[in-house]
Amino acid sequence: MPRNDFRGHPQLARTDVVDRIDPRPVVESHVIHEGYVFDLVSETADLGEAGQVRREFLRHPGAVAVVALDSEDRVVLIQQYRHPVGAFEWEIPAGLLDVAGEDPAVAVARELHEEADLRAERWDVLIDYWTTPGGNDEAIRIYLARDLSLVPEDEWHEREDEERDMPTGWLSLDDARAAVLAGQLHNPSTVVGVLAAHASRADGWASLRPADSPWPEHPAHR
Repeated sequence: MPRNDFRGHPQLARTDVVDRIDPRPVVESHVIHEGYVFDLVSETADLGEAGQVRREFLRHPGAVAVVALDSEDRVVLIQQYRHPVGAFEWEIPAGLLDVAGEDPAVAVARELHEEADLRAERWDVLIDYWTTPGGNDEAIRIYLARDLSLVPEDEWHEREDEERDMPTGWLSLDDARAAVLAGQLHNPSTVVGVLAAHASRADGWASLRPADSPWPEHPAHR
């Protein structure tokens, strides 16, 4: 039997703390606002004995991101303007899953090509997370890409809008971790990806999963 600690809370084992995908029945759903990237929806869910609750949230297509690590353990970073926060963020390459039916592993390879002019021979799943589970259903999968090579110049992607002329550079994984902890970097996928990569490397990359691993946390991949 697990022992009880502060205020009677039981001591948990690692195997006890697994998020359970178990959507409650939706008895009513409608779109409040149809947006350019995501929609604002209202849904009423049946929680059984707890009754019914109405929640408004953003329905999001999800995204992929990549910690691209070279032979010197440097991470490629791009700087992009993000208007909602009014800041030029240093970020790892990332993009929306807005092509119907596209494999996330294919999407992330395209983003690495388009945003950083790089290809990778080795791909692994680094970590999955929800950005704001209380306010949207966005799921993000972050990959680790290694064995990098530069895309030939005649195949470089022509960037537009916020991606036009965005700076790109390399930062050691150790310095990237230090920048995160010092409060210099704020992009969530960059923070999560850098910390996860640093921790996984220290453990001999034992936590990595195959690039085609199941992804039930994304509504379209359950």
